[in-house]
Amino acid sequence: MKLSDRLLTVASMIEGNKVLADVGTDHGYVPIYLAQENKITHAIAMDINEGPLCRARENIAAYNVSDRVETRLSDGLCSLKPYEAQSILIAGMGGLLINRILGDSLEAAHSAEELVLSPHSDIDKVREFVLEHGFTITDERIVREDGKYYFAIRIVNGSEPMYDEAELIYGRILPQKKDELMHEYLNSEYALYCRINENLANSDNSVRKEQVRHRIAIIEKVLDGYECQRDNRST
Repeated sequence: MKLSDRLLTVASMIEGNKVLADVGTDHGYVPIYLAQENKITHAIAMDINEGPLCRARENIAAYNVSDRVETRLSDGLCSLKPYEAQSILIAGMGGLLINRILGDSLEAAHSAEELVLSPHSDIDKVREFVLEHGFTITDERIVREDGKYYFAIRIVNGSEPMYDEAELIYGRILPQKKDELMHEYLNSEYALYCRINENLANSDNSVRKEQVRHRIAIIEKVLDGYECQRDNRST
């Protein structure tokens, strides 16, 4: 099983030899890959629709991992019992949906040793939700695929100080690491909001203008951390 860069990134964040619950499994690629690589003991590939589960079953059989990967019809985590899985993966959907799935099954979520989340949108809302509901963020990754940037976060039970606005939007870990792909993403965000700001020059929408200028200031703040590191290296 060969994974895309995005799926390989989220798969690489699953730590230890554990039972995995993959929510919204679609074709079942990640649990199949992890089973083939002997990085999990068992997997529960879950989806709300029967169609994706049929495709997943076909793939599971084709890759000869039926003894270690099962499928289960489930709305989010609703069909997962607490402590049934030590690792939970929720990827390939919007951030608000991820928050809803976690909120509907907090007991099951907290019973896991780790969760890997990869929202396609509203990642700031996901960071805020998990920090407010008894989780701590231990790792973040960024990957670029087909010209788009994707994020993945690993969370465990625990608490940490709430992120400030810049950290909610762009994370705390990747800027602290001075991750180069994150730097590239920040520069692309900066260019995008500068273009929006220019296009609003003749607009009467003062609220939108202020929002855009505020976002530019946030990006500049995060980028300053990269520049400070370069300044320190040059001295």
